[in-house]
Amino acid sequence: MSGHSGYHARSAFGRFINNLEETAIAVLLGLMTLVTFINVVLRYVFGDSLIWGLEVTLILFAWLVLFGISYGFKVTAHLGVDALTNLFPPKGRKVLALVAAACCLAYALLLLKGAWDYWAPFAALQPTEGRWFPTGFTEGVRDRAFYTTDQVPMLGIFRWLEDAINYGEEYDKLPRVIPYVILPVGAALILFRVIQATVGLFTGTRESLIVSHEAEDAVDAAAAKAEKD
Repeated sequence: MSGHSGYHARSAFGRFINNLEETAIAVLLGLMTLVTFINVVLRYVFGDSLIWGLEVTLILFAWLVLFGISYGFKVTAHLGVDALTNLFPPKGRKVLALVAAACCLAYALLLLKGAWDYWAPFAALQPTEGRWFPTGFTEGVRDRAFYTTDQVPMLGIFRWLEDAINYGEEYDKLPRVIPYVILPVGAALILFRVIQATVGLFTGTRESLIVSHEAEDAVDAAAAKAEKD
């Protein structure tokens, strides 16, 4: 099976990740649309607005982007330039694809470390030591668990965080640990998808990490249609 949007992991864990990403993307798009629609109606019909609407939309969009990155690796949707690699025979293209995959793996690992190190203080946890790769956990870093969003109201389902990470003090707004959790989660999903893609390159179930040739075909088809119209 060549690499394309029909690629699916066969394991139970792979199916779980597939469902997670697809459901999350659909829910996030729906919530963004709903919040924006309600805000428009309130503003232009009732002269009011959801004060937290814009911030929630920005948070949802950030989550959507990070879920979309990992999902893009799954369906081979990331664009790239293959003009040079197409000059090589199949074996040469496979070698170059594996080199690109190795670079993506290194980047994904660095991204996961950076995501954890940024998010951890907001969860009253410790970031990792080491400049490039984790060598342990840093001690004595002051937590940022008391940081909250600007306008998003606190939700009752997250009140347990007050005792867990905020020394029992109440949150008047949603703590930033909640929206920022997408950073390590999204980075972990990206790493998983890159590993999955690399295995696919080794086993021959996919041919590359990019979809540039399909994008070019789509552009050519759109241009041809425009000329006919």
